[in-house]
Amino acid sequence: MSFRAVITGVALVMILGTGTASAQNPVVVMDTSLGSITIELDQDKAPISVENFLQYTNDGFYEGTLFHRVISGFMIQGGGFTSGMSQKTTPDGLRAAIKNEADNGLSNARGTIAMARTNVVDSATSQFFISHGENNAGSLDHSGPGTAFGYAVFGRVTEGMDVVDKIADVATNRREGHGDVPVEDVTINSVTAQ
Repeated sequence: MSFRAVITGVALVMILGTGTASAQNPVVVMDTSLGSITIELDQDKAPISVENFLQYTNDGFYEGTLFHRVISGFMIQGGGFTSGMSQKTTPDGLRAAIKNEADNGLSNARGTIAMARTNVVDSATSQFFISHGENNAGSLDHSGPGTAFGYAVFGRVTEGMDVVDKIADVATNRREGHGDVPVEDVTINSVTAQ
């Protein structure tokens, strides 16, 4: 192979990247009362979670919801409550819960977005959380067959971690029977697919 062919091949790899599908992944911008967060969704590894999140996004469901549970160094959770800690539903109630994709190989590292759920493994609907800390070493990741199932990561923050940090640093208290609620509402104004 000639030197020129090698250089051309290297340039092509540099332009195309590593061959991952990230250029084809959906991207959303989450506009909050403290700034904007851009999130790349991993369609390949978490198709069910991504489809679910995009359906809520396209329906405008997240408009006016809060980051209602905030724990600095751990995560910020949103997508289920409005001001006054009123649970939000669609006109027909929330959509059916989705299958947990926590075994997809994605880890709950800082800046990842994952589906929130109850103690029931396949119970996620609209709520999600963004990891503020490195939560992949704890109990959030799927740890193999026969163990407690983890939380399904379906994307990562690509811009706006400074906004995640701002949200994580707000003062919280116990309100309306819920803990770790921001004293002043942190509102999701919109989530828009790009």
